[in-house]
Amino acid sequence: MVRTRKKRKRVRWGRVCNALLLIGIFMVGLVNVFQYIEGSIKVLNQPLKKVEAKHSFQGEKNKIDEVNVLLLGSDSRGEIQARTDTIMIAHYDQHTHKVKLISLMRDMYVSIPEHKPQKLNSAYTYGGPKLLKETIKENFGLDIHYYAIVDFKGFEKAVDLLVPNGIEVDVPYDMSSGIGMKLEKGKQQLHGKELLGYVRFRHDRLSDFGRVQRQQEVISKLKEKAVSPHIVVKLPELLGLLKTYIDTNIDTYTLLTIGKDILTKKSGDIETIRIPEDGSFQNKRHEEIGEVLEVDFHQNKEALKKFLGGE
Repeated sequence: MVRTRKKRKRVRWGRVCNALLLIGIFMVGLVNVFQYIEGSIKVLNQPLKKVEAKHSFQGEKNKIDEVNVLLLGSDSRGEIQARTDTIMIAHYDQHTHKVKLISLMRDMYVSIPEHKPQKLNSAYTYGGPKLLKETIKENFGLDIHYYAIVDFKGFEKAVDLLVPNGIEVDVPYDMSSGIGMKLEKGKQQLHGKELLGYVRFRHDRLSDFGRVQRQQEVISKLKEKAVSPHIVVKLPELLGLLKTYIDTNIDTYTLLTIGKDILTKKSGDIETIRIPEDGSFQNKRHEEIGEVLEVDFHQNKEALKKFLGGE
C-alpha cells in the first residue's frame, strides 16, 4: 500500500498582510464615519449662530438649487458698527455641484438704500449685513440668501486645523505694513496667522486689487489642501469653530449639503471673478470720502450673469 503525502499549503503572507491592511482601513473608516455622525448630530441639535448675534437678515427665498452666501471678514473685536475688511459672495449650484466665488471691491462708489452714495463697505457700517445685501441687490441685481461674518481669529484657527503643515505661497515682496508681522519675499509655508497677514496686506502697487487676488488664491489652495479623507475626523471640531467664530444664518442642512459636495470633490476647482472687472471702472476722488472706484454697473451686471450662468 502506497502512502500518499498530503501537500502542505504554503501560506501566502503577502495576501494575508493585504487582507489585514484592508480590514484595518475598513475599521478606521468606520470609526471616522461614526465620529462624523456623532459630531453632526451634536451640531444639528444646536444653532450655528453665536448667541450674541443680533443681525436681522431676510434673505431671498430659495430651494437650495442655487445659493448665494455673503461672506464678510471682520476683526471688529465686538464693535457692531465696524467696517468689513473683506466682501465676497460664495455661489453654490446643487445641480452642477459647482462653487464659485465673487470678490467685491470695497471701495466701489455705490447707491445705498436710504443713504447718500458711498463706498460699498459703508453699507455694512450703516446697517450690517442686511443693508449690505440690499445694496448689492440694488447695484448689481444679485439676490443674497445667507450671510456669514468670519472673525479673523477663527480664520487662523480653521487654517491650522485643516492644514497643520500650512500652505505654500510665493510672497512677491517683503510685507509688513499694517499686518503686525513681517513676511519675507519668496516661496514658503504659511500657517494661520501668517496666511491672514498675507491676504490682508494692501500696501503695494496693486492696493486692494492685489489683496483680492491673494484672497482668491488662498481660498482655492485651502479648498484643494483640505479636501481629503482625513478631514472627516476633524469635522466635529471644525463645526465647533464655526459656532464660536462665525456669525451666520446658514441652516445646518444647507451647510452640510454644500460641505458634502466639497468633501467628495464633486465641486471641482473654485471659479473666481472680481467685481468690477477690468475696463469697467475709473479711479476718482471725492472730497468727502477720498479715493473711490466709479463703476460701469451695466457691464458688471452682465459679467456676473455670464459668470453665474456659465455661458
